[in-house]
Amino acid sequence: MTFDWRPGAYALIVRDDAILLSLWDGPVEKVWTLPGGGIEFGEQPEEACRREVSEETGYQVRLDSLLSVSTYTIPAEQRLSAEGRALMMHRTLYTATVVSGDLRPETDGSSIDAAWFPLSELGQHRHSTFVSYALAQLENRTVPSE
Repeated sequence: MTFDWRPGAYALIVRDDAILLSLWDGPVEKVWTLPGGGIEFGEQPEEACRREVSEETGYQVRLDSLLSVSTYTIPAEQRLSAEGRALMMHRTLYTATVVSGDLRPETDGSSIDAAWFPLSELGQHRHSTFVSYALAQLENRTVPSE
């Protein structure tokens, strides 16, 4: 199988029982997802995550912990203009806390809005499966005993 490979870094940011999401303007549909995105050549995942969150939301964040590292494949038939190649995404996911900045949408990027959503109302909004995955990872995280 021929595929493209894309490493990315993302942040799960929850405060006051609300989650920060970015509206991705995808090739097929718009969907709310976690802020984050591609790691540039030579960039560390932590740097990429902070940069992407800032670009997409206007916030500067502190990364609190590594939540997960996963691989996710988007089949070729679900991609537009991919010339028959699947996309294998290598996703590094952090928990993060907003430390400064003002909420605003990204300009000239693939995200077109950013907003806080009460966790209790998340099901009322079209969001990516990655959001559900991240929340499950947070819920299932175990704290090591000392």
